[in-house]
Amino acid sequence: MIRAESPVLVTAVRLASPLAVVVAVYLFFAGHNRPGGGFAAGLVIGAVLSLRIVAGLQRPDRCIELLALGGVIASAVALAPVLAGEPLLQQVVVEFTLPLVGKVKTGSAALFDLGVTLIVVGTVMAVLDGLGATSLAPGEEES
Repeated sequence: MIRAESPVLVTAVRLASPLAVVVAVYLFFAGHNRPGGGFAAGLVIGAVLSLRIVAGLQRPDRCIELLALGGVIASAVALAPVLAGEPLLQQVVVEFTLPLVGKVKTGSAALFDLGVTLIVVGTVMAVLDGLGATSLAPGEEES
């Protein structure tokens, strides 16, 4: 395993992971008005998971569950307006006030982006699982 050979890599990945998740959350919420959104957030989270898997900090599991949940969420958000007689993917905007934050405005597009994020992360993890990317050493067996 790489972790036994490179404590620098393991430490760097552990330190970079929270920062990358913060960037992914920012991209997720900024994506409606600027570049980003569910796909970009999913790619950043997928990159973090790839680094964690290669460093031996995590195993690629629950890929199929993430793919399925993301597909169900995205499909439900896309098809729900059709059941109400509206066009496919019609956005519903909700506005409410939170005690410490104030006025918050969000819509069904955020839920759709959540589904896309889960699909992208699940796909990255499934590819890594399929490739057996648990280490970089050639011929090394999983432990």
